[in-house]
Amino acid sequence: MGLNRLEESTVTRLTIPLTLLLLFSSPLLADTLAVSGVRVFDGASMIETATVVVEDGTIIAVGPDVSIPDGAETVDGSGATLLPGFIDCHTHTWGDALERAAVFGVTTELDMFTDPEFAPGGHGTQFGIEVPTLTQADQADGWVADRLAEGSDYIKIVLEDGELIGRAIPTLDDELLAALVSAVQSRERLALAHVSTLADARMAVASGVDGLVHIFRDAPADEALVTLVASRGVFVVPTLTVVESTSGGASGALLVDDLRFEFLLTPQEIAGLKTSFPPAPGVSPASASESVRRLHEAGVTILAGTDAPNPGTAHGVSIHRELELLVAAGLDPVAALAAATSAPARAFGLEDRGRIAPGLRADLVLVEGDPGEDITATRAIRAVWKGGKTIDRPRQELPESGQPMQAGSLADFESGLLAASFGAGWTASTDEMMGGKSTVGLAVVDAGATGTSKALAVSGEIVPGFAFPWAGAMFFAGDAPMAPANLSTVSQIVFQAKGTPGTYRLMAFAETLGQVPSGQLFEVEEEWREVTLSVDGFRGADFSGLTALLWTGGPALGAFELVIDEIELRE
Repeated sequence: MGLNRLEESTVTRLTIPLTLLLLFSSPLLADTLAVSGVRVFDGASMIETATVVVEDGTIIAVGPDVSIPDGAETVDGSGATLLPGFIDCHTHTWGDALERAAVFGVTTELDMFTDPEFAPGGHGTQFGIEVPTLTQADQADGWVADRLAEGSDYIKIVLEDGELIGRAIPTLDDELLAALVSAVQSRERLALAHVSTLADARMAVASGVDGLVHIFRDAPADEALVTLVASRGVFVVPTLTVVESTSGGASGALLVDDLRFEFLLTPQEIAGLKTSFPPAPGVSPASASESVRRLHEAGVTILAGTDAPNPGTAHGVSIHRELELLVAAGLDPVAALAAATSAPARAFGLEDRGRIAPGLRADLVLVEGDPGEDITATRAIRAVWKGGKTIDRPRQELPESGQPMQAGSLADFESGLLAASFGAGWTASTDEMMGGKSTVGLAVVDAGATGTSKALAVSGEIVPGFAFPWAGAMFFAGDAPMAPANLSTVSQIVFQAKGTPGTYRLMAFAETLGQVPSGQLFEVEEEWREVTLSVDGFRGADFSGLTALLWTGGPALGAFELVIDEIELRE
C-alpha cells in the first residue's frame, strides 16, 4: 500500500527501502537488569518460568536456574510474559514514528518506502520527484547496483496495474521483473515484491522473488500457487490490517477502544486508526485471510507487517491488530508471536535480535498474562526495553474540539501582520522537517486583492529529496499548533490568489486523517482570481476536528511565488 495520496493516483513503482532500526542518541548505561520468575517466549517456544539477565544492553543469561547478579535492577515477572521486541516487517517511517513504535513494543521497523526510485509513469511518480528510471531489462543490473550503492538493504519491486481500483496504469513486464530479481540476488540481497492480485503474485514468485510484502486481495491462493510459494521458500508479509482498511473498514478502530491502550495513543494516532480507504470493490479481507491460512498450512513463512501509517493503522500499536488477524487466519498464537520476532529476524538477516538468548540485543517487551494462549495479551504491556534501556511510555492528554466556530473571514492581512481571526496563527512549513530540501518564506506585501492594501506572499522552491515534497504557508486552526478546532459549520473555503502560473495545493489536516492530510488542487494565474473549494472535496477530513490548513506550491518542482488574500470560510 502507499499512503492515502498514493492510493488516489495508483501507478507502478519501484521502491528502494532501507532497514530502519530504532536508535537512541544517549549511550546505554552499564547497568545490569534481571527479570525474574517470568514466562519467556524465546522466539520459538515458551519457557514457563525463567530469569533473564541483561548487562550493557546484551542478554547474558536465560533459564530457570539463572542467578541474579549482586546489584542488578530486578523486575518481578510473576504472572507476566517476556517477549523479544516486535519487528514490524512493513512500514513507511518518518518523523517520530520509531519512538512511537517503541511505546507499543515494536523495537525494529523494516521500511518499505523510504528512498523510492520509480519506473516511468509508475506508482509514485505523481509526487514530482526527479528519480532515475529504467524501462529495459538490460538496464536492470546497473540500476540495482546504483541503488545498493546508495545504501539500500533490499529492493522492493511493485507490481501494480490498477485492476483492483478500476484504473489501467503502467506496470512491469515479466522480462524486466526477472532481470531486476536476478540483479538483486546476484549481489546477495533480498528481492521483494508488492502485489495486489493473484496473477501478479504468481508472476512474482515465478520470477524468483524472495518475499511478497502484501497478500493478494482479489482471490484466495489456489493450490498451484501455494505449492509454488512453498517449494521456492518465499516468505509472505500479508499486512492484513491494511487489507482490512482498503475494504472500507477501519482496522485500527478496535485498538482505540481497548482500555489497555488508554492514554497511550496520540490524537493523530486515534484519528488515523479510525479511518479507512474508500472501499475497493475488488478487495476481500476474507479472501486474503483464507490465502494466509492455506499458505501457513503449507509451511510458508508468514511475517507480521502493518503498512503503517496508512489509514486504519499507526506505528507500533497496529502490530497488535496484525497479530490478532494472523491468529484469526489460522496461525496459533505462538506462531503469530514468531511471525513478529524470530521469523523476520531470520528472513531479513537480523542476527542480533528477534530472540531471547545469550549474546543478543536486549530488545524486550514485558506483558501481563500469556499471549501464547490469548494473543491479545500482547496489548497489556508492562515495560519495554531497547538495548536494555527502558522506553518511556508517556501518558497522552487528548484535547477537545469545543463548540462550533462561526463561518466568516479568516484573514485579510490588512493589519500588515501574519494574523487571523482565530487559531494559533501562521507559520512557514516545508519538508525540511522530514529531511527534505524545499524552502519557503512568508511576507505580508502591499497591493492586496480587489483594491485592498495587503496580502500574504508565499515564496519558495519545491526540491527533490522527500517522497512528498512541500513548501508553503500553514495556518493552525486550534488554540495551539495542531490542536483541533470545530469548523463543522463551514462548507466552502474561498480566497483570492495570484502568482507564478501553475497548479497549487490546499491541504487540510484533521483528527480524522491522522498524519496524512487531504488535499485539493487549484490553478493560479498572474492576475488575481477567486478560488472556491468545497469542504466535501477534502476526502476523509472532518472539519469538526480541523487542525491546520496548508497552502503549498507544487506538485510540480521548482521555484514559485503564491500570493493569497481575503480568505473566507463560508457556510
